Amino acid sequence: MAFITTTDGIDLFYKDWGSGSPVVFSHGWPLNADAWDRQMFAVVEAGFRAVAHDRRGHGRSTQTADGNDMDHYADDLAALLDQLDLTDVVLVGHSTGGGEVAHYLGRHGSARVRKAVLVGAVPPLMLQTPDNPDGTPIDAFDGIRAGLLADRSQFYRELSVPFFGANREGSEVSDGTREQFWRLSMQAGLKPAYDCVAQFSEVDYTADLEKIDVPVLVAHGDDDQIVPIKAAGLRSAEILKDATLTVYPGAPHGITGSYEEQLTRDLVAFLAP
Repeated sequence: MAFITTTDGIDLFYKDWGSGSPVVFSHGWPLNADAWDRQMFAVVEAGFRAVAHDRRGHGRSTQTADGNDMDHYADDLAALLDQLDLTDVVLVGHSTGGGEVAHYLGRHGSARVRKAVLVGAVPPLMLQTPDNPDGTPIDAFDGIRAGLLADRSQFYRELSVPFFGANREGSEVSDGTREQFWRLSMQAGLKPAYDCVAQFSEVDYTADLEKIDVPVLVAHGDDDQIVPIKAAGLRSAEILKDATLTVYPGAPHGITGSYEEQLTRDLVAFLAP
């Protein structure tokens, strides 16, 4: 297995497929790089290089008691791009990974990046505040933290239902996809997963979005029960300087079924120079 080591001694697992112009994927919470396998396959088939890492504390990377914050996540992504010497990169982030991509660009700039893709992403701010009335109340995120501490295994099984819209009539999600969600989630350390809740819910990425100077595809399902589109994708598209907004009618948060097929086609098309 391949790893890079960060300046604070964290070993980050990554997978690196194919050759050509690189597409670098950042996964959602509490998953790991394997969540991107089908998109990575499609990207390689289209002639690009696909790279994805496990966020610190998740998957095969070092499980950490501290440093589980967005500054470190963005710096870890920077270390990956630097150590692999990746340039002309398209960054792709789903959910929390979208926050990671936005914060990387806001914190490190776009010298290595030509485009970005935010899929069901958490920016600009998930939390409901007086200035963000369409956000999600803090009680919802407190409930996530409580569920993790009480019985994270059962919590992840239950979370897979709204994550993939399995509670909607006509849902296409398979039992295998939901089981895979549970399997990948259980590979994340409890402390890193717990700490990450605040990072995807309470961090305000508005300033990062305002700094982004590359074209961005904002892709979001309009039936996303985890990161509702109104306070997320729609607002991000308004803030970004150069955004292409694609809304998927009836699509859930998790990338699956016909939504996955269309999103993958749109992603590959967006990769063209």
